[in-house]
Amino acid sequence: MKKKIKNNLFKLIIAVFIIIYLLFSSDAINELKGSIKEVSKNINIEEVNQNNFSDTLDVYFIDVGQADSILIKNEEHSMLIDAGNNEDGVKLVNYLNELNVNNLDYVIATHAHEDHIGGMDDIINNFDVDKFFMPDVLTTTKTFEDVLDALENNDMTYNTFEENQEFSFGNANVKILYVGNDKNDLNDTSIVMKITYYNNSFLFTGDISSKVEKKILNKDLKSDVLKVAHHGSDYSSTDEFLDLVDPKYAVISVGKNNIYKHPAESTLLKLNDRNIKIYRTDTSGTIIMNSDGNNITIKTIKTDTNG
Repeated sequence: MKKKIKNNLFKLIIAVFIIIYLLFSSDAINELKGSIKEVSKNINIEEVNQNNFSDTLDVYFIDVGQADSILIKNEEHSMLIDAGNNEDGVKLVNYLNELNVNNLDYVIATHAHEDHIGGMDDIINNFDVDKFFMPDVLTTTKTFEDVLDALENNDMTYNTFEENQEFSFGNANVKILYVGNDKNDLNDTSIVMKITYYNNSFLFTGDISSKVEKKILNKDLKSDVLKVAHHGSDYSSTDEFLDLVDPKYAVISVGKNNIYKHPAESTLLKLNDRNIKIYRTDTSGTIIMNSDGNNITIKTIKTDTNG
């Protein structure tokens, strides 16, 4: 019992000395305050990171007339999907320079039609491109040969995607849903890809037809934004496909008063019937969508990018 009392007395004395030290030592007090402040700071940072995203995914549906070109940026990363017509190439280079794009992590040609790869040689010749992708389907057009020549002159080769392939783009995830090899219909060789950025997603469809839409109905198509296939023609955008994608927004890249009469009235009717907000490059110019991971803000601007 005496030993226990002595131990308790010793602990009491130690505690008194600690209290006295803390009361009279400004250094200790400041150190203690600093520790508390640092802990609070870390807690606040953690709460911010859990509830807010520090960067955005920026998607530019560039007005290139009756053609496609889409720039995607996240932090220091940039990706270009398609590059418009031949006449758009120089204007696209200038616009990307205005956006301070110096390096392109990925350049993707969805398929080998002129209205998707026309300006691609200008892009390859003027930017540092880490990786270039297109379907493994060759054509003999002058436009396609210009792309191959640009790749060769810059000591580059082209890569092909595999279906269901996934890769990271900054803080976003990219999944390849389809890559075709139908040499009789280049539209149906189009690369279809979905980009997911936290809780937002974008579906890019090239010029696929209803035949390809049917092939990918078993994929995870649900997306906030749909880049409507084939400039809004009645060639695609089937009811079943639209119901599975179920987008809030639809973007149609199309030229004003084009000879194909795109977008088709039937396509517009389907989108309107589903209360999908439609944005068109022929009426709005370049469409810029910024995602913070939860919400998408949209603005439209007129750009000198349609050659």
